[in-house]
Amino acid sequence: MRARLKAACHRITLIRDRGGVALIEFALSLPILLTLALLGIETAHYAIAMMRVNQIATSVADNVARVRDSISEVDVNEALLSADLIGQGIDFGSRGRVVVSSVSPNGLSGSKAGQWIRWQRCTGALNIAEAKPQYGLEGKGKTDGTLGYMGASTRRITASSAVDMIFVEVTYQYQPVVGSNIIGSPIIRSEASYSVRERNIEDLQPSASAPSKTCDKYSAI
Repeated sequence: MRARLKAACHRITLIRDRGGVALIEFALSLPILLTLALLGIETAHYAIAMMRVNQIATSVADNVARVRDSISEVDVNEALLSADLIGQGIDFGSRGRVVVSSVSPNGLSGSKAGQWIRWQRCTGALNIAEAKPQYGLEGKGKTDGTLGYMGASTRRITASSAVDMIFVEVTYQYQPVVGSNIIGSPIIRSEASYSVRERNIEDLQPSASAPSKTCDKYSAI
């Protein structure tokens, strides 16, 4: 009888024991917490990458547009260095591409009137269709009306008759930090334009000390 009573008391003690409940609950919730943490890290990194790409587009366009009097290959190359500085944290040099276009009215009339890409320079190693100039190559629209504007059809941008425009396209292939299963490797694009300030000569002047970063060249910045 005493043995049965002890066994019954022992079973009741085991039933009431809650010492491992917290550990079991943590083990069950850990996958969910870990997934949320990884998703947060990836989302934050993606947001930073988008911000950097936007900053690169704005900075390059502004720096090229503010060169006064005349502009040379040296000036453009120095402006393109800002893309490398801003994009260091996202490996922009090998995963991104910058296209700088100087746009002017072509001075023609009638059906031939339109915009003209006076000169164009590029940098970055990303060589995919989305990273190529989306609105035309250097010289487009000079003798005809094939270039009516720069930018998407919903955001048409043109240079005025008195002031030329610098138009910049930036493309970046996102590199995930956690894994491609969360966001993947999407293409991030940004465009920016600035009117040229106080420049008398719009043609790009050659320089013996600076190579021409033409758009047929692909290399890290």
